[in-house]
Amino acid sequence: MPGSGEIPDWLSVPQAYEPLSDHSTFAAKSMLSVAAVLRQLRLDDGRTSLLSPSAPVKLTLALGAIILNSLAGNIMVTLVLLAFVLVRAALLPRHALARAAAVAGAAAMLAFLIALPAALLGQPASAVRLGLKALVSTGLAMEVALTTPAAELTGALRSFRVPNLVIMAIDLTLRNIVRLGECAYETLIALTLRSVGRDTDKRASMGNVGGTLFVRASRAAADTYDAMRCRGFEGEYDGGARFRLHAADAAWIAAFALLAALFLHLEGIA
Repeated sequence: MPGSGEIPDWLSVPQAYEPLSDHSTFAAKSMLSVAAVLRQLRLDDGRTSLLSPSAPVKLTLALGAIILNSLAGNIMVTLVLLAFVLVRAALLPRHALARAAAVAGAAAMLAFLIALPAALLGQPASAVRLGLKALVSTGLAMEVALTTPAAELTGALRSFRVPNLVIMAIDLTLRNIVRLGECAYETLIALTLRSVGRDTDKRASMGNVGGTLFVRASRAAADTYDAMRCRGFEGEYDGGARFRLHAADAAWIAAFALLAALFLHLEGIA
């Protein structure tokens, strides 16, 4: 029997362990990318500035600008809107600018690739034109979302007499998609960190992730229902204070009127 100061022989034996390699990195990276995209749908970090119009005016003017951009046959209208989008994007915070640039750039690239075969039919400018239009429209939508708090967006929809059921469905869906996206992201990260060696039952692992999301969604639905009952929610969304035009609203409306006049002049309508 070894003395008290000696190490037993079984502790001196090398315990080398080399886990078997696994080829599930593509699936893991793909699911992590999907979860990361879901996390980007957050709408509760909008911040307004002193020169920003009110939410109803902002939504109306943005929708009008997107319609004019879509109907414009003259590229000058799109270029004017592009200049505005770039100037407004330069004033966004760094994280908001990165998000807007990523989404708008991806939309523009997709539109460009879809219209690229038109170059073979003798219309090489169609792909560039469609890409610019997609960049402008997506940039406008992202800037509205990133500069308007979610509560003000809901109030703006209520001021447009949108049914309460539609507003509630949109509001709850967007919020729960973000929360479930964060849950999926954290669960997949935990699964990746705890996986050692070869996973012989990948379907069970993916099923466990889906089951976790289902339990979280069921619990969130029950909590939301209980909160609505405790607060006496009767299906009515408060539209907030009565809408009034401010100086910033008038300035933005005047700028949109100039854009509409430019559109009518370039299109030969007026």
